[in-house]
Amino acid sequence: MTLPRDPITIEEIENRIRGGEVDTVVCAFPDHLGRLVGKRVTGSYFLDHVLTHPMHACAYLLTVDTEMTPLPGFELTSWEMGYGDFRMTPDLSTLRYAKWLDKTAILLCDVHNDETGDPVEEAPRNILRNQIEAAGEMGYELYMASELEFYLFGENYRQVRAKGYQNLSPSSDYIIDYHILATTYDEPVIRDIRNYLSASGVPIEFSKGEWGHGQHEINIVYAPALEMADRHVIYKNAVKEIAAHHEMSVSFMAKYSNDAAGNSCHIHTSLADKENKENAFWDADKNEPSQVFRWFLGGLLRAEKDLTLLFAPTINSYKRFEAGSFAPTAIAWSRDNRTCCLRTIGHAGSFRVENRMPGADANPYLAFAATIGAGLWGIKNQVDCGDPFKGDAYQSLELERVPHSLEKAIEVFKESELAQSIFSDRVRKFLIQSAEHEVNFYNAAVTDWEKHRYFERI
Repeated sequence: MTLPRDPITIEEIENRIRGGEVDTVVCAFPDHLGRLVGKRVTGSYFLDHVLTHPMHACAYLLTVDTEMTPLPGFELTSWEMGYGDFRMTPDLSTLRYAKWLDKTAILLCDVHNDETGDPVEEAPRNILRNQIEAAGEMGYELYMASELEFYLFGENYRQVRAKGYQNLSPSSDYIIDYHILATTYDEPVIRDIRNYLSASGVPIEFSKGEWGHGQHEINIVYAPALEMADRHVIYKNAVKEIAAHHEMSVSFMAKYSNDAAGNSCHIHTSLADKENKENAFWDADKNEPSQVFRWFLGGLLRAEKDLTLLFAPTINSYKRFEAGSFAPTAIAWSRDNRTCCLRTIGHAGSFRVENRMPGADANPYLAFAATIGAGLWGIKNQVDCGDPFKGDAYQSLELERVPHSLEKAIEVFKESELAQSIFSDRVRKFLIQSAEHEVNFYNAAVTDWEKHRYFERI
């Protein structure tokens, strides 16, 4: 298992900038919502300053909602603290060309306290790194892949907003799952996504139609956990920008319409021995899944309900969990059974577990951290996964169910001893506060459903 990407060297980027091939470097970090936030830096300033000095950004970027409204009550920063800066420290191993943009490179940064230089605990990249380091201390390396689904629409984003997100035009008029003819019509966009990303250090395996009108899935080659999360956020940002170039739009909402299939983000995980690089999930002598795997899976199975908040982080996430939808509604594991939230696939070196709970709205750093933390907890406590479920998990009356709302997921996360053992008190409080603000905004909103139901008849 190796990293299939060679980082750009300082000498190379310097030559490209001085030769006029690159004039802009996007310097960004992933926020708590999984978005890239940061600055566009000129090539000359990048060489003269960014390579040797951290940049600064307002610390409020980790304490806002999707509308960029500053939210109260956080330890990190507030009006009372003056909303000062934190440092954006470049991670030069992430430097790559953004081939879908003209003469542009992109660099991800880590977030540090401006006074102490310490990593900001609440920053998603730091949250994931802590779990990766914990795995390393136990002698393991994590390899992951996320399968992101999205809908492609004929309108551009400005037109979508002007239509009030209603009566949109998916790029196909029928379900296009594995459909070659129908996906050919979308190839001008999808081909650009595959090729531009592959040329930008985000190697693509394939694209395919999915189980919705105009719904697509594009799979990224697996990688070490942090690299994979980085690829995920760059991919998600690039897909929107490439669609915009074609005067179209995409949505990664978990459930954009009542009658449309949900957008998932299935996460594949395997564990490698740091010394011999062999798959720790497989016992080669017995030619079967290893005891380490059974413990890892046992921890993940135990955590699916407790950590749903990190797999399904928005109000909309819970509209995706419907029976017969290929999204899970019950807590169970199986061998290649898509009705369960955890599915084992592959053999020997490729043997892995697929977590089917996350939607495309999940923050990959947090979802990966939850997956890793739960699995390591299972290994430490030798939590066996039990026997695999057989049958239709949607119809089972014996299985525990997935939380039905963001509010319920917050409640479960708050009370979870498992969550307390994985995340620091500060991180847990941060995640809870962020989610509670979203619930409060939603509860205060008057929806179209309410007006249609009550305007005249009550």
